[in-house]
Amino acid sequence: MNRESESSKRVAIVGAGPGGLASARYLLAHGFEPVLFEQSDDIGGQWNAKGAHSGVWPNMRANSTRVMTYLSDLPHEAGTLMYPRNQQMLAYLHRYAEKFGLMRHVRLRTPVERIDLGKGNGRYLVSYKPEGGASRQESFDYVLVASGRFNKPSIPPIPGLESFSGPGGVTHSFHYKSPEKYRGMRVVVGGCSISSLEITSDLAMLGAQRVISSLRRQRYIMQKVTAGVPNEHRSFTRWGALASDVFPPEQVDAWAREYIVRSSGSPEQYGAFKPAKTLHEAGATLNQYYLPLIAEGKIAQKQWIKEVSGQRVTFMDGTSEEVDAIILSTGFDLNLPFLSEDLRRIMGVDTRHIDLHHFTFHPALEGLAFVGQFMVEGPFWTLLELQSRWVAYTWANVVNKPSVEEMKAGVARYQATRGQPQDQDFQTMVLSFSRLLGVEPDPEKYPNLRRALMFGPLSASCFRLNGPDALPNATEMYSADATAFGNLTSPEMTDEERTKLEMLKSALEAKAKTGGKAKSA
Repeated sequence: MNRESESSKRVAIVGAGPGGLASARYLLAHGFEPVLFEQSDDIGGQWNAKGAHSGVWPNMRANSTRVMTYLSDLPHEAGTLMYPRNQQMLAYLHRYAEKFGLMRHVRLRTPVERIDLGKGNGRYLVSYKPEGGASRQESFDYVLVASGRFNKPSIPPIPGLESFSGPGGVTHSFHYKSPEKYRGMRVVVGGCSISSLEITSDLAMLGAQRVISSLRRQRYIMQKVTAGVPNEHRSFTRWGALASDVFPPEQVDAWAREYIVRSSGSPEQYGAFKPAKTLHEAGATLNQYYLPLIAEGKIAQKQWIKEVSGQRVTFMDGTSEEVDAIILSTGFDLNLPFLSEDLRRIMGVDTRHIDLHHFTFHPALEGLAFVGQFMVEGPFWTLLELQSRWVAYTWANVVNKPSVEEMKAGVARYQATRGQPQDQDFQTMVLSFSRLLGVEPDPEKYPNLRRALMFGPLSASCFRLNGPDALPNATEMYSADATAFGNLTSPEMTDEERTKLEMLKSALEAKAKTGGKAKSA
């Protein structure tokens, strides 16, 4: 089949959350006909908090700032909070869909049941079931999966967990909806992810009798905001991405740890457990209130749960407590139940892995792509838009398609990481996708933005300065992003920044002389 013919442009998109909507916008702009299948009663994915398939609770806010949580064609409205409420995020996605006429392409309450290869024609068969109707099947030239990575709770084996008899029960953070249920209760919250710390802090501030944070390991915890400036605007930068590309991992790790400790302190200073010496071993997460609440005695820490018997929870240190509820914030399994057995076998799909080139394509499956099926340490939306653009530009021949050999090599690189932690570095992924798209900005071409492009936030607008779909007002947009919240209010670099640039320049020159090649995400 000639996928480039005018009659071969239909794309089935699974999911109408941010990734699906962004993909539809770019596919439409490049001549494709998208059909978005959404199982819930509204668009928005997780941000449709009232939907049965959402893990968002009523008071939940975005983990990233409004500058890092938007798509580059549509900035947030004036007055949007620094960390938008989930209701603001859903309203934003509706405005985005309206701007690009996407709603007429969406089929609500229509879950996809199965995706399979067609019978020797290079197409894909998509089976779905509209609400109240019978199962149907359609053939598509392309399929893009944007169903989300965080929708199937992972519950670790804990001896006796099924015996727990507390009135608050056992739940996963995905099903947590409000702290009111836990007023006056003694609650154990298991895990040290962003969601875990948000829930733990919620409970401690809003009426739980006792809150116990149970950890496998103590991560470094960066406050969301320091001196009025969001730390993600300073900690995730292009300089950081380039540094990761040329400096030894141990040095990059030490710099990142130093930044976190300098801006937010180390957990043991607040009375929390002491983390391992390196970020690689300890990990890092983000929360504004957790450590101060430990310092005030409103959150107690315990080692991981050893066993449960009735209402008694015993921890790895041998201590035990009677509790009323257990909330496990223990991650999510990869959840792609609609892929046929043939597709799962080809891509090696299990609960943690899917073998893809740059988390997007597979060499044996032309016309199939994935958006957002990765875990990342850092903001998500910039990556979602870059990946959506890469799929659209690749299928539309705007950028060079990766060769079969390139994709096989990419899959092999991913396969080598099986069995290791799967969280990806945000900065490295942004740099990789921007280069694949040909939209990495050159700071030397934008003198007034040179400082911002090296040491400012990696927001979506800076990837509309040049290359395909460049925006005429991208300079003004990115300037606003870089100076937001009083961050980089001057184009003049500090002495520390100049020193970092000189170090980077020397390292790049040394690498060029030895014929070194840049790393890939």
